Formats: sequence, C-alpha cells, structure tokens
Amino acid sequence: MKDLLLPNKRFRPEIEGIRTIATLLIVIYHIWLGRVSGGIDVFFIISGYLMTLSILSRIERTGSVNFIDYFLNLTRRLFPQAIVVVIFTGIMAVIFLPQFEWGEIISHMMASTFYFENWRLAFDSVDYLAKDNLASPFQHFWSLSVQGQFYLLWPIILSSTYYIARKVLKTPVYKTLLGSLIIVCFLSMIFSIYQTNVNQPFAYFNTFTRMWEFSIGGIFALLSPYLVFNKRLSVVLGWFGLLIICLTGVILPVSTVFPGYLALLPISGALLILIASESITVYGVNRFLATKPLIYLGSLSYGVYLWHWPLLIFYRSYMEVETVPIVDGILLVIITFGLSMISTKLLEKPVQKIGRNQQKGKLVFVLTMMLVLACSSIFSISAYIEKATASSDVVEIKDYPGAEVNFYQLKNIPEVEPIPSPVEIKTDLPSFYKDLECQSANLIEVRKCSYGVLRDYDFTVALVGGSHSGHWFPALIELSKEMNFKIDLYSHDGCRFTDEDSKGNLTEACIPWNKNLIDMLIKDPPDLVFTTSTVNKRPKVPRGFINQWKRLEGITTVFAIRDNPRMKTIIPVCLEQADDPLECSVPRDEAIAKEDPWKVTEGIPSNVFFADLTDSFCDETTCSPVIGNIIVYRDDNHITAEYAKTLAPALKEPLQQAFDSLDTTDLRK
Repeated sequence: MKDLLLPNKRFRPEIEGIRTIATLLIVIYHIWLGRVSGGIDVFFIISGYLMTLSILSRIERTGSVNFIDYFLNLTRRLFPQAIVVVIFTGIMAVIFLPQFEWGEIISHMMASTFYFENWRLAFDSVDYLAKDNLASPFQHFWSLSVQGQFYLLWPIILSSTYYIARKVLKTPVYKTLLGSLIIVCFLSMIFSIYQTNVNQPFAYFNTFTRMWEFSIGGIFALLSPYLVFNKRLSVVLGWFGLLIICLTGVILPVSTVFPGYLALLPISGALLILIASESITVYGVNRFLATKPLIYLGSLSYGVYLWHWPLLIFYRSYMEVETVPIVDGILLVIITFGLSMISTKLLEKPVQKIGRNQQKGKLVFVLTMMLVLACSSIFSISAYIEKATASSDVVEIKDYPGAEVNFYQLKNIPEVEPIPSPVEIKTDLPSFYKDLECQSANLIEVRKCSYGVLRDYDFTVALVGGSHSGHWFPALIELSKEMNFKIDLYSHDGCRFTDEDSKGNLTEACIPWNKNLIDMLIKDPPDLVFTTSTVNKRPKVPRGFINQWKRLEGITTVFAIRDNPRMKTIIPVCLEQADDPLECSVPRDEAIAKEDPWKVTEGIPSNVFFADLTDSFCDETTCSPVIGNIIVYRDDNHITAEYAKTLAPALKEPLQQAFDSLDTTDLRK
C-alpha cells in the first residue's frame, strides 16, 4: 500500500484537549442550561479521524485487519467503565426514580449494555405513547451506541475497500479509499438532511444519519498530510474553530435541528482545530489544548461523560427540581470527576494493561465476566421490581368504582391504595393497542378494526382520531354488548379528526390520513362517528374539526365528545411524591374552558351531537387525579383504561340519546 500517505503516528495532545472542551460543554449545558451543546458531534468526527488512522495503519502493516484483536482492543477500552455505570445506574434508578419509571429501567439497561440505546430512543421518539416518558438515566448511552455501531462497521468498510482496490479493481488504494469515504459521507448526509426534515427526533438517534460525521473524520485523516497552512492563518483558524465549538449550543437549538446540515457547524470547528494543529505555533490553539490539565482531563472524558448524566437525573428526581442551582451543579461536577478518576484508575487502566501484555485469554475472561455481571444485574433488578410491585391483595371491584362514585353518588367508599399501580400505569392502555395491525400512526393508510358486537348488531360506531378519541374505547367496549353496537376503530395516534394542522402538532401523515378516512366513511357510513369535539382549554371548536363534520353532513351523525381536562403534571409521578393526592389536583377553570366551546363557535353543521362528561373528572371547583380509588390519568392528559371503563354509565345516557335521534331510513344501511 505504498500509495497511501498517512500522518505520522504520534500522540496528538490537542485531541485530548478537544475531548476535554467537548466534555465540559456537554456537562455544563446539561446541568445548567438544559440544552444540547453539539459536543457529541465533535466526538464523532474525532472518533472517525482516529479510528480511520488506526485501522489503515493496521492494514498498512499487515495487509488486513485482525478482527479478533481489533474487537478485543475495542472492548477493553469501552466495556469496563460502561458496564460499571450501567449497573450503578440500574440500582440507583430503583432507589431514586419513581415507580412510574421502573418499567423502563430494564429495557434501557439492556439497550445500553448491548449498544442499541440509540435505536431504543429513536423508536420511542416516533412512538406517541412514549413521548411523555421522563428523561432516562441511560439516555446518554445513545451516542455511545452510535459510536459502538460505527466501530463495528468501519473496519468492514475500510478493509473491504482496500481488498476491492488491490484485488478486484486494481486501482490506487488511496484514491479508492478517499472516493469510498466521500460516497459514504455524501449518501449519509443526503439521508440525514432528508430524515431530519421528515422526522427529526428519529433522525437524531439514527446511526445512518450520523455516519457522515464519522466519514468526514476519516476523509480528513486521508487528506491531513496535504493540509498545511501558514502559521498566522493556522492561529486564526484554530481559535476560530474553538469559538465555534463553544458557541454551537448557544447559536443553534441542537436537539431539534441536528443531525442535518447544521451539524456542520461544530464539525467545522473541530476540523479547523485539527488543521491548525498541523502547524506548530506559539500562539496557536493547539498550545492551549495541549496543556497538562486539559490532557489529563481528556483522559477522564469518557468516564465524565458516562457518570454525569445519571447523577444529574437522580439529583433532579430526588430534589424534585428541573433547574440546578450553581452550587449544587458544581458539587455534581466534582462528584462526576471524582467517580471518573476512580473508575478510570481502578478499572479501565488495569484492563487495558491486560490487553497490552497480550494476555488474550485473561482479557476475554475479564470482559466476559463483566458482561455476565451486567446481565445478572439486569435480571436481579428485574426480579426485584417484579417482587416489589407485585400486589398480594385481592382487588374487590366494589372498592374501585372510579367515575361511578360520582354518577351513582356512592357513599362510604373504603380508603384503599389506588389502581393501577405506578409500575403498571404506563401500560394501562385500551386493549386495541395490542393489535399492531390496527395502528395507523405515521401512516397515510387507514386501517380499520372492528370490536364489540360483530354480528346482528343494531348500530355501528366509528371511533376515529388520535389517542384522545382512543382512550374512550374501554367505555365503549363496556357499553357495546349492553347497547348492541359494533365499534369500527380508525386510530392514528398523534392525529385528530381534522383537515388542518396550523400549529404543527400532529404527525406528518395526519392530514393525508384524514382525507383517506373521510373517503372511507362516506363510502361505508357508520351510524355514529365518535370523536373529540374540542382540544384541551381552547375556547372554540377547531375549524378543522368542523370542516370534517360538514363533509359527513347528510351521510352520518357525528358524536362529538368534549376533550377531558388536562392536568399540570404527570399524575403518577406527582402521586408518588405528594403527601396528599389533592396536591396533584387542578382548579376546574384552569383545566378546561369555562363555557362549552360549541356554544360560542359558528358554523357547526346539523349532524353533530355533543356530549360533555367533564363532571366525571371534576366537581364544581376541582379536577382530581384519583376518583373512586382509581387513578384517572396515566400521564398529564391521557385517561387510564381502568378509569375509562368506569365512565361507561355516564357515557351511556348521551350515547343512547344519539342513537334515539338517528333517522334509520336515511342514515343506516
């Protein structure tokens, strides 16, 4: 491989300095600013640069990559501290986090241990039901997962390109490698820009939307021997690059616009520093970055990154705050660096020495034991959670009347622990969520599933819209046999039965899905279209709702139910932390509009029947989080399925009135 010119293999102290700056920015922005700094993108380009040099140096020496040695060297660097932090975080999560979050701990532990946390978060970001999840103490493992996947792919790409160049195409290795990396970079960047525009939250965690950042590091590794500027220009470029890195998080809302082309900002800063560092200058940024304190802190950067996030999450949960005071933040930073020093010195360094001494068998044994320990911890914590949350009491239905306590004016209800339990409440969903083929979220395609009475029914009720329509499903199921009707479900979470999205709150597929839905309802009209009539506290019925209802005028009747009151906090978490459930209640006037919105809205068509069950959630002054010993909300706005079942008696009256008003000759087939 004589035509491949690589930089001289030498210790690059300024890279340790860059790591230190990037890590400090990440920590500072997370703790005090509540923002994302762009420091992760700096790590990605540095990783791409160093890993490309390392792999190509191996190929240059031996003509191939020894994948066993490569992966052993990789795991001895990544595993030791990561495994310790995973186990620590899992144990502390059970101690410090509310039981509401316990159900997520095991899946996040598993995803972090095996380096797919980024995909776990990516699919959570498009899962409407997961959007209200609290920040996970494992969340920062997303970037480590992306890097881990890159480390697996990169030697395959480089060694394959080398083989093709030498053995198949007979082309110059350098040009073939450079061309291949440019192609990878270009394809990944195009995909990143597209995906960021289409679905930014998913793109943020996607490995393939990030690959171009690593690729740029690899391209620079090949080009760096040719990138030498005069010393004055190098000084300016280097300091300007550092300024860019430091200000990226201030200039851009990184968490909502990356990783599209805007990620070039911190990447360009890192590149400018690397280019400037090729020229040794007295006043250059490389002299600053190569100072002993920054080099030492750079050696701790991996540990600092691992430790800072779970400590921050546990602090916020224990102190019940969102912002961190200056003094407390400084203490968090000191503890973070202290733990990093301990884990680096007592764990990472000894394991690395095993690898350097060529004790492969011993290294494999140590790494295997660490993995076994992590899996054992996951199993043990899972068993503990299951045991700690298991209920030994037999639930008496009469003790949990829910909304019926108000409807039937029940008295002397015993004081018992409310249901669902904090661990179960996240999954206390309408039963149709188990039928994946019935979900249309993020799809233009309209999917229809039928429930209730499926033969010899008197009426057909089409339940349409998003989760705020869907969470009435348990009540409808309870009534379907008694009132002899079929339920046709048309569900699209993150959507509403509307033809407009002026505030951009709905899924991208929502409006096209609604157009297709209207066509289906016109072609095969139900007796009633059950949907929401309002949105939280808005004083009027949204115009998009009315437009859809008008399209069904003369075809079918719309049963428009008022949206449930919204709470101010995530109710299961509030109930765990509060001494009295009333602390989690909300004044009625603050949870819902004072006057019925349809009474002050013009243009409502004649085919709409309105229903208002607000009294099942609130008394004259207060909206309560627990009614009839059942927790009303599984977050701050969605009804638990357990409570929704008990709404059936209150729903029956307006639903029967709607059925009675139908003109069976005109509206039914």
